[in-house]
Amino acid sequence: MKLAILSDTHGLLRPEVVEHLKSADAILHAGDINTQAIVDQMADIAPLYIVRGNNDKAWAEAIPHDLTVTLGGVTFVLVHNKKELPAGPGQVDAVVFGHSHKYVQEEKDGLLWLNPGSCGPRRFHQEITMMMAEAADGRIRVEKITIPHGAT
Repeated sequence: MKLAILSDTHGLLRPEVVEHLKSADAILHAGDINTQAIVDQMADIAPLYIVRGNNDKAWAEAIPHDLTVTLGGVTFVLVHNKKELPAGPGQVDAVVFGHSHKYVQEEKDGLLWLNPGSCGPRRFHQEITMMMAEAADGRIRVEKITIPHGAT
């Protein structure tokens, strides 16, 4: 199962990102979406699993704070800020989070921590990034996607 993993779009869904989303079987977004229009656009592309970020205000009240989902035999917990990970998230294989706008892909104590970075407006001279992943038979392979700074 091919997964697009992104976070912190902050009201900007770049055409380059949309092209990657179109190749996904499912989309995981770790919050700070900022508009319902972006939710709708992503949901039109593939099944969508999202959580609310600190910048997702009243319009996003129906979006959960955290979400656990199993795709391709891999169990993910999504939360915007990893410091707000629910206590005892259960048997999970990977934590998908955002908030810092910094790309993270590391394994600690058998748990995979994934922060796709931000693919929304560029700030603090950081990279514009997201992830594409392949999940199958309980295993996951992750690829970092970097959007060129000159992109829209």
